[in-house]
This record gives sequence, structure tokens and C-alpha cells, in this order.
Amino acid sequence: MSQPQEGAPTWVKIFLVPLIQLTVALVISSLVVLLVRESPTAAFSVMIQGATNLEYGGLNNTLYYATNFVFTGLAVAVAFHAGLFNIGGEGQAYIAGLGIGILMLVLDDTFSVWLMAPLAIIVSAAFGALWGAIPGYLQAKRGSHIVVTTIMFNFIAFSVMGYALVEHIAKYGGNSTDSRYFNPEAVFPKLYELASSWGYELPFSLLNPSIILALIVAYLVWVMLFRTRLGYAIRVVGQNADAAEYAGIDAKKIIIIAMTISGALAGLMAVNEVFGAQNRLILNFTGGFGFIGIAVALMGRNHPFGIIVAALLFGALYQGGTELQFEMPSLNPELIMVIQGLVIFFTGALDRMIRKPVEGFFSRRRSNDKEAANGTV
Repeated sequence: MSQPQEGAPTWVKIFLVPLIQLTVALVISSLVVLLVRESPTAAFSVMIQGATNLEYGGLNNTLYYATNFVFTGLAVAVAFHAGLFNIGGEGQAYIAGLGIGILMLVLDDTFSVWLMAPLAIIVSAAFGALWGAIPGYLQAKRGSHIVVTTIMFNFIAFSVMGYALVEHIAKYGGNSTDSRYFNPEAVFPKLYELASSWGYELPFSLLNPSIILALIVAYLVWVMLFRTRLGYAIRVVGQNADAAEYAGIDAKKIIIIAMTISGALAGLMAVNEVFGAQNRLILNFTGGFGFIGIAVALMGRNHPFGIIVAALLFGALYQGGTELQFEMPSLNPELIMVIQGLVIFFTGALDRMIRKPVEGFFSRRRSNDKEAANGTV
């Protein structure tokens, strides 16, 4: 009699499957590049060099983009573990940016970065948490679908930001779609600015200390999810809410808590963008990064450390795509977006199409090897 089928090895789930997904996406992307009579090898070479070079700040900009994706990927992952699909990262980060903007415009001439930085982190997390908690409450208490409510709250956030910025904030300095610049002494310095103060010269980039915050938060999320009772409750609710209730876990409460944490994590993206990179509040500063977080979480298997790796990949895609526009003008921005979209498509939307057969193959192979070792074949 055959033994129960073993699961696929961890290295297959974490490394091999994403590698195959990325390879398939790059092969299809190569065909797209060939259609416009350009060399895929040259195109990908430009992207890799543009994303990793140190001389012109490519690697630093890759890390800057990756910082955003770590925050939004973690936000999606926490919600996923609770069985929820948070598509509201854009709105949660947007509202968090508004919170930081108001804080800075009021206090940036009063306090230095040493006080403003923790205040900005707290405010961004609080505003994002509020924007995530409301859909969580509606899902838990009123049965409103989380996907619908988070999408709607994105639009509400965009409208609130537009009204506040154009009708009020911009009138106190800045242009019609942005605020005045914050006091340089009250915001995160860029890496190249820090290096210059220490006697080193680095190329311009938007990389700032927010990347350290992202790594710390990723570790804390890992601890929370896999080393605490709250994390256990979140995962149990995500796997089977009815079983969780039977075990004495308040599933509705956990849903609200998970969405609150998810919103706070998405809100922290505003620290990198508003407090660290732009040093002012501008419209559309989120740049779609909240949605990219979905693909990052899927590719990282909703694990904080996997999300860091996936965020680096997508950061490289963004920075490499920017470099490609300058080095190969025949590849217009829309085509570059197609290449990026294909990677998202195969690592996100078609995740199970590739993952299921690959993991199934290694799972069967593992089971057969175990049966052979036990003499049951």
C-alpha cells in the first residue's frame, strides 16, 4: 500500500518555482523584443547593467524601488495569511502619505529629523492602519467583500488626497499638485548625501534610510507571523475560519487585526516616498507600487524573507526598465511595461499554472523515494 504523498521540498517552493516563472516570463519577453527587431540579449544586458551598476547609481535605485515593494508585499502577505486579499495598498499608502505631509508641514521647522523620523513612521502606520481597518471591519461585521471595499477605498483615498492637496495644502506653497518642500533638516537624507558628509562621493539616487526600516519591519513581521500566538491565530483563520472559531479563536476580531496590520505596513511605504525620497507631498506618489506588492507577495510565497528577494527582483525590473528607455529608444515605455507585466503575469496571475505541476512532480518523486527506502514498492 502506498504511503501518503509527500510535499515538495522547500527549495523547490521557494527557489525553483520562482526561477522557472521568471525564465518563462523572460523567454516570452524575448519574443516581444524580437518583434520590434531588437536584440533580446542586448536589451536584457542593458537592464541588468542598469539595475546593478554602482557608477551611475543603478544598484542604489534598485534598492530604493525594492524598499517600496517590501512594504507593500508584506502588507499583502499578512492579509493573505488571514485569508484576505488586500488590494487597497495604494490607498493605504496614499492616506499615510497625506498624514506625513500634514505632520511635516506643521512641525518640520520646529524639530529635527531625530524626532520627526519616529513621528513620521508612527503617523504613516496609524493612517494606513485606519484605512485598512475599515474594510476589515466591514468584512468581519457586515460581510462586505474585502476586494470590493479595498478597491473602493483606493478611489476614496485618491479623491481625499486630491481635494486636500489641491484645495488646501498647495495654497501654502508648492504647485497645484504638490506641497512645498519639507525642511531638509527634518527629513531622511539620501544615501549620497550621507556619503558626501563622510567624505565619499556617490552618484545621485533616492535611496535613503527607509531601507533599514523595511528590513527591520520584515523581520518583525516574520516574528509576528511564525513566533507569536497572534500570528498563529491569523494563519489558522486564513486556513479555516470555522475551525478557528471552534478552537476558540475570534475569527472576526482576527480579520480586523490582520487588515489593520496590513494597512499599517502599506502605509509605511509613504515613509520611503514622502519622508525619504520626494521630501514633499505630491499627487500619485504611490506610482502603482501598492499593486506590484501583490505580485511580490505571491512570488515570495507570502514569507517575509521571500518577499525581500522578490522585491529586489521587481526593483531591478523597474530600474532596468528605466535604463532601457535611455539606452534603447526604439523600445518605447509601453514595451518596457509589457516586459514588466509579463513577469508579474507569470509570477502572479499564473502562479498556480507553473507551481502546481512542478511541485507535484517533486512531491511524487519524494514519495516514491520514501516508499522505495521503506520497501513498500
